Amino acid sequence: MAKVGAQRAAELTGKSKSTIQRAMNTGKLSYEMDSNNRRIIDVSELERVYGLSGSSSSSSSGGMNSQTTVEAELKKATDMIEMERMKMKIKMLEDQLETSNTSMEDLRAQRDQWQKQAQQVLITSQYSQKQAEEYKAELKSREEAARKRREEREKIMGNRMNKMQGQNENRNTSEAGLKRPNTSTNTERSNKQDRERVLTEENAKKHDLKELLDFQGLWKKIKGEKAA
Repeated sequence: MAKVGAQRAAELTGKSKSTIQRAMNTGKLSYEMDSNNRRIIDVSELERVYGLSGSSSSSSSGGMNSQTTVEAELKKATDMIEMERMKMKIKMLEDQLETSNTSMEDLRAQRDQWQKQAQQVLITSQYSQKQAEEYKAELKSREEAARKRREEREKIMGNRMNKMQGQNENRNTSEAGLKRPNTSTNTERSNKQDRERVLTEENAKKHDLKELLDFQGLWKKIKGEKAA
């Protein structure tokens, strides 16, 4: 129910303001204190104690309807504010969801790019390994070819050396056949040189033996002097 002040209560009941105030002072009318520290009376309390006149009832009903309308408007405004707040919250959540979706799309794009780069690196590595194997096989083939060429050259050089040696032997034989009358002279000269070399070696041995005997005699002499 609506609550009114002393003046409005007097108008609703057809009583004077002083009558209403005395009734409140004596406790005949119950009242409340509003936020401005004024005494207010519930309309139902006025109707119980004094009754309401027709015009007062209609005015009271009009006041009640007006208050109801105000309360309805307040509730409507509150609901609208709450609705706007919910709309703002929904909009904020939608923005966050869109940002999250955008971030996920960026992450997917980065993942796809990394996978592509990894595949390219793998392909490049495999190609490099294949090139290394081919280069290694080529080096081995070159080394084998060089070894064969070296063996072939050595074989050719060996054949040439053998041929040259055979030619030298044939030439020496031919020269020996041409110088055959001087063979005995060369043999005598060689025998003489051998005899001289043997005599020199024997003389050297005798000289060494003599020195050894002289040293032994000197050593015995030194030992005898020490004993004396």
